Amino acid sequence: MNIVRVLMLAILCLSLANSALAQNVEYVGSTLWTDANDVKVVGDYAYCAFRNGLVILDITDASSPSFVSQFYCDGFGGVIDVAGNYAFLADGESGLQIIDVSDPSNPIFAGSYDTPDYAFSVFISGSYAYVCVRDSGLYIIDVSDPSNPTFAGSYNTDASIVFVSGSYAYLVADSLQIIDVSDPSNPIFTGSYDTPLSVADVFVDGSYAYVTWSGGWDPGIGGLDIIDVSDPSNPTFVGNHTFSGYTWGVVVSGNYAYVNNLHYGLLILDVSEPSNPEFAGSYGSAGVFFVSGSYAYAVDGYSGVQIIDVSNPSNPTLAGSYDTPGFAEGVFVSGSYAYVAVGWYWGGLEIIDVTDPSNPTLSGSYNTPLGAAEVFVSGNYAYVAVFDSGLYIIDVSDPSNPTFTGSYDTPGRALSVFVSGSHAYVADYDFGLQIIDISDPSSPIFAGSYNLPGYEENVFVSGSYAYLAAGYDGLQIIDVSNPSNPIFAGSYDMPGVDASDVFVSGSYAYVADERYGNGGGLEIIDVSNPSNPTFSERYDTGRATGVFVADNFTYVADWYSLMILRFDPETGIREVVAIPNQFIVRQNYPNPFNATTSIAFSLPEPQQVTLTVYDLLGRRIETLSAGLQSAGSHSIVWDAEVVSSGVYFYRIEAGDYVETRKCVLLK
Repeated sequence: MNIVRVLMLAILCLSLANSALAQNVEYVGSTLWTDANDVKVVGDYAYCAFRNGLVILDITDASSPSFVSQFYCDGFGGVIDVAGNYAFLADGESGLQIIDVSDPSNPIFAGSYDTPDYAFSVFISGSYAYVCVRDSGLYIIDVSDPSNPTFAGSYNTDASIVFVSGSYAYLVADSLQIIDVSDPSNPIFTGSYDTPLSVADVFVDGSYAYVTWSGGWDPGIGGLDIIDVSDPSNPTFVGNHTFSGYTWGVVVSGNYAYVNNLHYGLLILDVSEPSNPEFAGSYGSAGVFFVSGSYAYAVDGYSGVQIIDVSNPSNPTLAGSYDTPGFAEGVFVSGSYAYVAVGWYWGGLEIIDVTDPSNPTLSGSYNTPLGAAEVFVSGNYAYVAVFDSGLYIIDVSDPSNPTFTGSYDTPGRALSVFVSGSHAYVADYDFGLQIIDISDPSSPIFAGSYNLPGYEENVFVSGSYAYLAAGYDGLQIIDVSNPSNPIFAGSYDMPGVDASDVFVSGSYAYVADERYGNGGGLEIIDVSNPSNPTFSERYDTGRATGVFVADNFTYVADWYSLMILRFDPETGIREVVAIPNQFIVRQNYPNPFNATTSIAFSLPEPQQVTLTVYDLLGRRIETLSAGLQSAGSHSIVWDAEVVSSGVYFYRIEAGDYVETRKCVLLK
């Protein structure tokens, strides 16, 4: 028992430490979104789940889908469903996010439900959201009041995808599992069906479940099984079709099943005779999709959204597309513009107008031979690190029309550049620090170099020092007071961190961490003593590749977007200078807490605000605020000194807006 208590305490302390790390950084805005993962179509709009949240497209003209709006969610947007005026997003570690899309041009936060672990997928049926949660199985959430979703029931299984039809939920797990959800508070196992290899997806239409499966070595094998589920307790095989290549997604519309295949794109099967599904047609390079009318809407990660005309299933054709940029690799801000390096192997320089940080817009672009890894702007020139092509110098005196000026081919792969005075400092992946004389931008020449062990991804020069982000070798600091003879000064080891970029402001080095999966983000290091740098702060953004600091804002380029954060390294206090455009309630901090915690919220306009704390039984514990609050950001402290340890809920009412969040008092 003592071991268990110690383990629980250790886990709690780690949770507190992780939550504390991001408290002084605030999200402001983002653009250049990529990594589209799912799409649903309702009427004239396509609702797309991107890594960073919701993107809404106007598809009235299928040949030219247009951007309408986006809504940022702090998680990993995976699967989306739309019902009525709401979009429901399975948002990874952030659980279920509910967004009011009654006005597609202005989606607003409606509510959320914090699932116990990673939310994989969501399906809406009636008043319930069925969510597959990692290590927790199926969670059923009552969303009859979207502003206050509540737990209804759960079924413990290892499922990643759910489809609900009638009184049954069909789960993709080790097998196809069928769960009776007629009583959402008590879902019960009904039946199951084993496929030849791993189950990939399920779609139910009438009395049939269409189940895809795949496995084996590359290119692997996959297939579609058609299962009779008229008796859910005894699902029976009807027919199947096998494919070469891994197969996962499936959608059925009319007499056709649309199947996603890793190697061959969109495959169309005629399933008018379920016992004998036949190949009808195909369209290469199509990812996860949704079928509506005569069109299949496909999202394929970094390739954006494709609209495929399937009115003739034997000859599907591309009708239109909404393209997203490649990976955002680096960012530099000068004046009212953010200069973003977009690459590997395609892209180049994107110039973004950030006059309004909450609404950044594209101004101009320049395509480089192999995309771009990093960018630095000095005067009228953007200096771009272009992988095997070295250093490119672009005239950006007119941001809407950037033009080529000159170039210098470094010995290896140029991944980063920094300009100080008449020198450009290039981080060469294979040959360390390369220093280039750029006194004549049209004819740059070699000045000096310093070769470091490992690989160098990015460089920043401040005063007499060059700071290099050296991947898993952390932060390296080089004395460049004499550019022709640079020497080692110090380093900071960051175990597990993949340092991909660095920016120095004042006494701090801001390091982008490009770790794959969970944990990547922003590391902030105190470099007031270059020979002995020390840790200060971190913020999890995902796979961060570039960072820039200007005017109280920290701009982070990750694989999925350009993210704008705010951090005050001297006082650790967030300063909100803009009136928010929507009602926002933040999680209390600290949480869990002992005795006191702060509850922050923002108002777009003056409102009568009531903030009340309740216990698990719904009994009112204390009213913390009741009265008129001005527009802007507010923070109210709850002193729970005389309250017992336990789980509590705080509820904020401001005009028509209502939100409830959970907090934990631990003494």
